[in-house]
Amino acid sequence: MSEPKRMGMSKSMSMARPASETVKAAAPGRPDYVLFDRDTQAIIYNYQQRAIQRMLDFDHVCGRATPSVGAIVNPTRDGFHKCFFGAKEILIPMVRTVAKAASACPNADVLINFASFRSAYASSLEALGCAGIRTVVIIAEGVPERRMRELIAVAAERGKVIIGPATVGGIAAGKFKVGNTAGTVDNILACKLNRPGSVAYVSKSGGLSNELNNIIARNADGVHEGVAIGGDRYPGTRFLDHFLRYEANPEIKMMVMLGEIGGRDEYAVAEAIKAGQITKPVVAWCIGTCAKVFPSEVQFGHAGARAGGAAETADAKNAALRAAGAVVPASFDGFGQAIRECFESLRDKGAVAEHPEPPAPKVAAEYASALASGQIRRATSFISTICDDRGEELSYAGVPISEVISGGYGLGDVIGLLWFKRRLPRWAASFIEMVLMVVADHGPCVAGAHNAIVAARAGKDLVSALCSGLLTVGPRFGGAIDGAAQCFKQFRDAGKSPEEMVAEMKASGANIPGIGHRVKSVANPDKRVELLVKYARAQFPRTNCLDYALAVEGLTTAKRGNLILNVDGCVGVLFVDLMDSLGMDKQEIDEAVACGTLNGLFVLGRSIGFMGHIIDQKRLKAGLYRHPWDDVLYINEPAR
Repeated sequence: MSEPKRMGMSKSMSMARPASETVKAAAPGRPDYVLFDRDTQAIIYNYQQRAIQRMLDFDHVCGRATPSVGAIVNPTRDGFHKCFFGAKEILIPMVRTVAKAASACPNADVLINFASFRSAYASSLEALGCAGIRTVVIIAEGVPERRMRELIAVAAERGKVIIGPATVGGIAAGKFKVGNTAGTVDNILACKLNRPGSVAYVSKSGGLSNELNNIIARNADGVHEGVAIGGDRYPGTRFLDHFLRYEANPEIKMMVMLGEIGGRDEYAVAEAIKAGQITKPVVAWCIGTCAKVFPSEVQFGHAGARAGGAAETADAKNAALRAAGAVVPASFDGFGQAIRECFESLRDKGAVAEHPEPPAPKVAAEYASALASGQIRRATSFISTICDDRGEELSYAGVPISEVISGGYGLGDVIGLLWFKRRLPRWAASFIEMVLMVVADHGPCVAGAHNAIVAARAGKDLVSALCSGLLTVGPRFGGAIDGAAQCFKQFRDAGKSPEEMVAEMKASGANIPGIGHRVKSVANPDKRVELLVKYARAQFPRTNCLDYALAVEGLTTAKRGNLILNVDGCVGVLFVDLMDSLGMDKQEIDEAVACGTLNGLFVLGRSIGFMGHIIDQKRLKAGLYRHPWDDVLYINEPAR
């Protein structure tokens, strides 16, 4: 792509530019007096998602074919920003520097700088150095004055335009808007900014520029272009710069100026009117006439809104503009009427063409806003009945987290809330905590711990090594809790005796879940099981399922000493008794078992041990594990 023709401000348009100069910086095929048209694209500096979407919504209601945002500069990360252009989702490239953004979007000739006042200088200077960037809009208020004067000088030297600082930006109705200018789509349509009118304005205040959009829409055929030059003492462009552009634009029929107390820029407009440089009607008002009622000098909101002498008062400047030939009302209350009378005079003379009103386009409502206002309903993808994190405070099963922390809740209570949606009695919560402690670890040689250790020694991180250990949990290792609970409960609920259960399981060729241990036996009992049984006998209201399982154990150990009720089986049957004692019905208990709830206790508790082994290996800086050859039976038969 050939480099666009560089047309911009002359060097004399810096801090001391003569009133005869006009803002230029036109893009190819664009007249000198036009800053923004329907093809203008901007680079946004800083990740301002709301402003970006508002610009794209404006594009849609104006019927633009291409989005007005071409790239985003985000100094902290790059990638893409997903947003809406009308009802269609689009991706806008996001890069870390202005140079990369200009390269990613070579058609962009505007940079809208949302950097803070601390970094606005450096980022604006970088933008002024990019050949394709012709207009830089500085939103920040309070940019150091010395730095701002340097930027103005650089812009003048390189033929660039600066709007701001301390500005909301500007708008070319029906074509392009800067950032948050004019607000939401509803306000844009109410002020008829989706199509150009015949009136152009310049304001110092960004907030009052929105009021001007409304006043002009109600008293004329609407805004053609509007710019808020910003309220700092050294704006990049001034009133006269834009008025001379408007004077040269044949589509603009009249101009409006909203000045304020402080500074002398309004006098330049008055002189231009007297000199005949500005021939189109000008309706003007300078805000701050109330300053005279104060006993001492007043500093208004903007840095430049302070009269340094009688000539800088609002009254003096209003009088000078009135004397020069501008239409100046008696007060701001008459501002709208003055605009109306001036516009009607032009229309009566045939100087203003009728603008047909286009049909008001519809913009899809933003989902979050529409949902919050009750305008739409949408089926949810997930259901959560155990917690709520939407309000000011997280809650577990309706219990605020502050109460959980300060109300004497333990880990067993939290499991009760999140797993069973119940505040468990103390005996039940303590039993859960006891189970977690009992199953936390069983040495480094069991399958899960072995896998976790091998993974840790292979250099895997804690989470990966933990997953390696947990993936061994199943029917043969730790996963028998659910099976034991289900099996014992099924036979007991059916009214079958322990003898019938043993006989039927033997006939089916299946082992009884929860019965049998590789090491422990009647002669070498499992201390963990003894502790759990002792606690249940003392604390549980009922132990019907445990009694049934122990009766089965009496039959199996009579055949072989190691066919004892193991820890998985004991935990499983005791949880059935726990749920029964809590008043849960048969269906609730069956659902809890079928969901894998009880195996979840083993996984939760054993994770503590697995992580302990992983941390231990990393602390020891253990090297890669290789299984010894002498522990492998090698059988190498000739290939067939």
